[in-house]
Amino acid sequence: MLSRIAESLFWIGRYIERADGTARILDVHLQLLLEDPWIDEDTACRSLMGVMGSFPPEDTQRVTRGDVLTSLAVDRGNPSSIAYAVQSARENARRAREIVSTEIWETLNTTYSRMPRRIYNEKAHEFFQWVRERSALAVGVTDSSTSRDEAWQFLTLGRAIERTDMTARLLATRALTEASGPSWTTILRSCGAYEAYLRTYRGMPSSANAAEFLLLDRLFPRSVIHSITVAETCMSAIDPVADRVGHSNTVLRALGRIRNDLEYRPIEEILAELPDHMEQVQKVTRQASEAIRDRFFPTHAEPSWIGETS
Repeated sequence: MLSRIAESLFWIGRYIERADGTARILDVHLQLLLEDPWIDEDTACRSLMGVMGSFPPEDTQRVTRGDVLTSLAVDRGNPSSIAYAVQSARENARRAREIVSTEIWETLNTTYSRMPRRIYNEKAHEFFQWVRERSALAVGVTDSSTSRDEAWQFLTLGRAIERTDMTARLLATRALTEASGPSWTTILRSCGAYEAYLRTYRGMPSSANAAEFLLLDRLFPRSVIHSITVAETCMSAIDPVADRVGHSNTVLRALGRIRNDLEYRPIEEILAELPDHMEQVQKVTRQASEAIRDRFFPTHAEPSWIGETS
């Protein structure tokens, strides 16, 4: 497959997942600001924008829910926003039009054309729900209309890498407002994980069990471990290497290190320093993405989050 086509497919998967994940995170935290009058809105909004990789305004300017909506939802020039992700997914589909099916193209094109340029606070929840539905439609159409060849592997690899990053960001936001942060029940619901969690643990969410489920459950598709495993499977299918000693594939090495660290570290230790561990997960996803770029897309610059730490 041409490097140009493979890169576009990889980023279609990432941008679809980025739009979905950003909508979920914003929905949880903006709703929390409405329900809890004791939260300092400026501090919470600045922290949220920082976690999402968007530079907040100067300290002299108060940041409101409206500012977050504008910056992270509908600002088409902000690489961290939903609108930018939708626009970029559609643009990459246009570049790979000879490979992308008509159904996928129409889904992404329709979503882009209907993306609003302004969102009012009272309509925010409906907008986030719409983004999640359109992302789910794009994923469903992709899975039902794409042969399980290299094209599908690159799309799925992009989605898995991005889902790992977005779940880590969602968990990192748990500590944004300390005791007033979103409950684990709210976080589970935002991932569509609440019912699956109840069937697994048969009880109300505790911090240890909920974090363990979203981080380590091998059967739930939005968990960090499941997403990493999917990425490893796709990477092995795209670039099969039978190494006699260790792994020469830098992508598999990066993903394997963070998977082993999460699986073998006690959950209490992870919870004690949750933001730091989730930042490490995000760092590894960036390393894996850079390794994929160097291996398969050496002539193209990689789009990236704004405000990422090195």
